[in-house]
Order: sequence, then C-alpha cells, then structure tokens
Amino acid sequence: MPAALRVYADPSVRRMLPLGFSSGLPYLLVFGTMSFRLREAGIGLATIGFLNAIPWAYALKWLWAPLVDRLPLPCLTRRLGRRRSWQLASQCVVALGLAAMAWIDPQRSLWAFVAAAVLTAFASATQDIATDAYRIESAPAERQAALAAAYQTGYRIAMIFAGAGALAIAAAAAGGDGGYRHDAWMVAYFVMAAAMAIGIATVLFSPEPITEAPSVASGGIVRHGGLAQLRAAVAGPFLDFFGRYGWLAVPILAFVSTFRISDILLAAMASPFYLDMGFTKGQVATVSSVNGVAMFLIGAISGGALVSRFGLRSVLIAGAALSPASVLLFAWLATRGNDLTALVAAVSADNLVGGAASSAFIAYLSNLTSARFTATQYALFSSLMLMLPKGIALFSGVAVERFGYAEYFAAAAALGLPALALASWAARVAERPAASQAVKK
Repeated sequence: MPAALRVYADPSVRRMLPLGFSSGLPYLLVFGTMSFRLREAGIGLATIGFLNAIPWAYALKWLWAPLVDRLPLPCLTRRLGRRRSWQLASQCVVALGLAAMAWIDPQRSLWAFVAAAVLTAFASATQDIATDAYRIESAPAERQAALAAAYQTGYRIAMIFAGAGALAIAAAAAGGDGGYRHDAWMVAYFVMAAAMAIGIATVLFSPEPITEAPSVASGGIVRHGGLAQLRAAVAGPFLDFFGRYGWLAVPILAFVSTFRISDILLAAMASPFYLDMGFTKGQVATVSSVNGVAMFLIGAISGGALVSRFGLRSVLIAGAALSPASVLLFAWLATRGNDLTALVAAVSADNLVGGAASSAFIAYLSNLTSARFTATQYALFSSLMLMLPKGIALFSGVAVERFGYAEYFAAAAALGLPALALASWAARVAERPAASQAVKK
C-alpha cells in the first residue's frame, strides 16, 4: 500500500465512512426526495416552497451547539461519553422520525407529516454537531484531512441512497404503477429508517475520544462562571472576526451569503421540476442522484487540484461565474420539455461546476477562521451561507406558480451575480496575512 494511502487504514479514519453515511442519509429525505414525494402526492408548489424552511435546522444548528458540547444526557453520557451519547440519541430520533414520515400519508395528514420531517431535520442537525466534534477529537491534526475525506465519501454515498435509492425503492414497491402510491413511499422511508442502524452500530462499537474539555456533568461550566463562559463562547467568535477585518467584514459576509444562492434556489424546485417535466422516478434517480453525485465528486476533486495549481482566487472567481451559468441550463431545459439528453447535460454540468466551486469555497471559509475559534466560526460561516438562500427559497413555489420554471431559474442565476462582483476582492482580502493569519500563530 502506498505510504500516502496508509492513513486510510487507521481505525479512526475507517469509522468515519459509516458515520458520514449516517449524517448524510436524512438530508435529502427532508428536502429533495421529500419534495418529489409531496409533488407526486398533489401538494401545491407554493406549499412545497414554504416547506423548504425545514432544512433551516442545518443552517441554525450553531444555536444549540453549545448545549450539545456541554450538556450531559441522563444515563447515556456516563456510559458512552459526551460525544457518543449525543450521537446515539440523535441517530435514534432520526430513525424514529423517518419511520413516522413513512407511516404518515401527506395526502391525508400533511401537517403531521411536516411535524415528523421537522423532528427528523432537528435530530439530523444535532447528529452533525456531535459527529463533527467526534471527528475533530478522534485524531491529531495530521490525520484530520483523511478523516474529513472518509466522512464526505460516506455522506455522498448516503445522498445517492436517500435520493436514487429511495426513488428506486418506491418505484419498485409500486410495481411499475404510475402516480402516487403511499404504500410504495412507506416501504422506501422504512428502509431509510432501518439504514440508520449503520450509524448506531458504529457509535456503539467505537471508542469515546479522550479530551479535557469540561462539561456540565463535571461542574466545569457551573463552578467557573458559567454565564460568563457562555457569553464568551457566543460573542467571542463574532468579536474576533470583526476585530480582524473591521468594516471589511460586511462585504465579506455579503459574499459568503450570496456565493451559493443560485445553486440553493435551483435545488429548492429541482425535484418538482423533474416531475412536472414528465421524468420518471427511475430517470430522476439515475440522472439526478447517481450521475449528479458522481459528477459532483469529480468536480470537488478537480477543484482541489485547480486551487493548488492556479490559486484560490482564480478558482473562486471561476466558480462565482460558472455557478449561475449552470443554473441557466435549467431555464433552457424548461423550454425543452421531456428531453432526457438535455436533462443529463444540465445535471452533469451543474454538479461538475458545483463540486469545483464548493472545494474553493470551503478553502475560502477556512482561510477566514481564527485558530482560537475554528470550529465555531466555520459553523457560523457555513450557516450564513445557507440563511439568505433558504429564506428566499421559501417563496420559490409561489414564484414558479406565477412566472414559470424558466423565469424562476433565470432569476435564480441573476441573484448569483453579486457574488461574482465581490469574488476577486473577497478572495484577496482573505489572503492578507495580517487579517487571516494574525491569530493562527
């Protein structure tokens, strides 16, 4: 085995593959796959658009992250430790939430179905918090890249399973019958709930990281000025960031908020769009999920290589330009109707560009963070990246119903232009040693 690959044989790296799978599984089931199911069930586009508020749990998870970091769970924490107790509890709730989404028919009890989806998303975001902490604390810095790679691979495999897999299972359970079948979707979502056993088993048979971080159980946060520590934990990352960048922080945050806006607005209406264009579950599963994820991974790997070869700023600018352009392909696709070749072209190009742009953007966000607040600031930046697009996406269904898909996708592409205008400047500011590296000594 080549020396560079031996790190992937380390147990701490290997276990991140199933943990990444467990984290990635619920996301599409409360977002893209759920939207497809609801549209097939006859739910209106406006309602589906507003239900894009459910994945906001992932954008707002930093709000309760301090509790996950410090608060012990009765019985579980003493037996499993801080990280594994929260992982196990959240995984079990995700499984229960998915089982509830399987059982409830949205045609008959839409809001009960939505409540189950909200519970699933909240538990899934909590699982992400605990698993990120577990990953960081499980190995020294030199193995973190390998852990992250294994985690992302598991996550993307789960997205294929929750996207293409769920659609294929529902189609098979329906026996080839067209139209909405609740019993078919019930089978698909029960299979997804059972698949959470992969993450649960991994947590049960994994060791707890050894750290010195205080917890409520030890009294550390209580005896040593709990409120003051909490204020410092919440305000410190903000004060540090604005202290390093001053007024430049405002346009930097504007760039972070708009870089992925076109892609996220596309994703908000992609599943209903495929269905309304007459594509079958099998076609969507193959083209959008399997082919799309494969192209995304190719783009992500290529993006990392391009950053090394040409520098962050060049790839970031290219990503800011090409991301809105790739969304315009869907405006073109809307004029083509049921054209499978055009669907393959649009999905492939969008995911290839999205993967490369994401690699550059992750590197950019990493450059913005301070060593004193790396985890917290990165969580805040990644949340900020989602908040504006997710807010606009709430009205995506209303926009499509009023103007049509082609006009909606064209508008989504146009909303990405501010990021293009800011890209060169924002990257140059983040590369300044005095700003980005001053506290990384």
